[in-house]
Amino acid sequence: MLAYSLRKLLSALLTVLLMSVLIFVLVRQVGDPAYLLMPPEATEADRQLFREQLGLADPVVVQYLRFLAGMARGDMGNSFHFGAPALEMVMNRLASSLTLVGIALALALAVGLALGVASAVSTSRALARFAMLFSVLGQAAPPFFVALLFIRLFSVQWGWLPTGGHGSWRHLVLPVAALAWYSAAGIARLTRANMLAILETDYIRMARIKGLPARVVVGVHALKNAALPIVAFAASQFGVLVSGAVAIETVFSWPGFGSLMVEAINTLDFTVVQAAVVVSVLLFIVVNLAADVIYAAIDPRIRYRA
Repeated sequence: MLAYSLRKLLSALLTVLLMSVLIFVLVRQVGDPAYLLMPPEATEADRQLFREQLGLADPVVVQYLRFLAGMARGDMGNSFHFGAPALEMVMNRLASSLTLVGIALALALAVGLALGVASAVSTSRALARFAMLFSVLGQAAPPFFVALLFIRLFSVQWGWLPTGGHGSWRHLVLPVAALAWYSAAGIARLTRANMLAILETDYIRMARIKGLPARVVVGVHALKNAALPIVAFAASQFGVLVSGAVAIETVFSWPGFGSLMVEAINTLDFTVVQAAVVVSVLLFIVVNLAADVIYAAIDPRIRYRA
């Protein structure tokens, strides 16, 4: 298990390095912050001096090596727009975003697993149709559309919940529900499909013939064997939720990581964008590394093949 985890960790570090190169090059193709942050009456000499002060006048290779050295020390430079350390700004907003994404993922897992298992085990046609309708609608509607629909219904028309902001559990309800809907639909569909396939296998029939209680047959034997693809899908949904949180945080004025990234892109704040992308990649890698370890714990054949 240790060798397997170390190999995965080495692969993760390589991924971070490649992504840092990619985002560093791409973000500089968007525009020149000297034209956006300097006043309109500034001369070209003023702009060039501004670039030199920010280190943007150096060759891209030199800028990247400086960025890489700083990243190794935990220093990703200062924000062009705010003047504060970019990594500190990102980390200050990260807790708020992780709260949103973490609750949304937990809700998606709870709803998706419950609905998927119930619709697979139950003989009710109505429940099966509801599960299918929920899955289709959930994956067809993008989160930002669901967010706007929720605001229209629950905030504007009925006045039950605030339209946005941050401060209490009431501000979490709509953004979490809008963000979790898509993932819950996918988890429910995958769970139902896997459970239906496993419930038809010989060892499940044998467990029933032995007279094992239904909760043991379904909850231990069937669900455990159906868990591997569900764990893989749930890990991939973390990245989906993080990217979806950018739109959700903007719609609900949630002071999180995604809204900071949008603001940084609009102001061509390279250092903040770079720090935000690197942190999000690290988060995604950590989640997938944890999922890989869980795979190996559930199914030892994976670590043996590796």
